[in-house]
Amino acid sequence: MNRTVRGTLAALALLTAATFAAPLRAQTAADSAAIRAAALDYIDGWYAADAARMERALHPELAKRIVATDPQTGRSRLGQMGSSMLVAQTAAGGGRDIPPASRLDEVRILDIYNGTASVRVTATGWIDYMHLARWNGAWKIVNVLWQTEPRPAARP
Repeated sequence: MNRTVRGTLAALALLTAATFAAPLRAQTAADSAAIRAAALDYIDGWYAADAARMERALHPELAKRIVATDPQTGRSRLGQMGSSMLVAQTAAGGGRDIPPASRLDEVRILDIYNGTASVRVTATGWIDYMHLARWNGAWKIVNVLWQTEPRPAARP
């Protein structure tokens, strides 16, 4: 293949990629602030038993999951809930019984790429790993994988 044909094909490939690629959005300070606000609405809404605040943070099709070990069989099981159940549990009291002085709500943004983000929330007694998405202009929590802190073994 001669040099002219190769150059034409390369230019055509670049033009095609540029034409069909989705426009990129850089991470902004506003995105970081909105992601942090959604994570805080989630955890602080839980502590305050504020269902409206929790609901504001969540995508309506949220998937919240935990891997736990069945003490009878020793086998792993997957526990899960959706947005409506989490909002209902928040309204029913959520984490209101956790004393305010011992409530942890550390938010660490792990990564942001275009309209998606990964966040770690350290709470009192558990860790949440979240995926957020920019949904109709607002950052919403789409997925949560959480794990409780290990409990000390009972003494004989």
